[in-house]
Amino acid sequence: MSNQKEGNDGRKKKESVVDLSRFIDKKIRVKFQGGREASGVLKGYDQLLNLVLDNCVEYLRDPENPSVVGDETRSLGLIVARGTAVTVVSPLDGMEQIENPFARPEEDA
Repeated sequence: MSNQKEGNDGRKKKESVVDLSRFIDKKIRVKFQGGREASGVLKGYDQLLNLVLDNCVEYLRDPENPSVVGDETRSLGLIVARGTAVTVVSPLDGMEQIENPFARPEEDA
């Protein structure tokens, strides 16, 4: 199975593996390389996974523990997110954070 189609000029055209059309005009949450997270209404995307988000809000990290996303947010408005930095795209209403099943439980000494 190939993800390429032939265009009008005879050259093969790459087709996106991810179909985000079902999320158009719906709220999504996006995680980026480097740990940043944002949510907003998906207004558009392309085959490189560049995203256009409206009413976008960034979730700020906890200053004392940068690996944890805090409750504090910052409004960004309309943004274009570069596809090469996107690592996770999920619907906002169907997402819940679960405990890491591979993390070892900390033992009391």
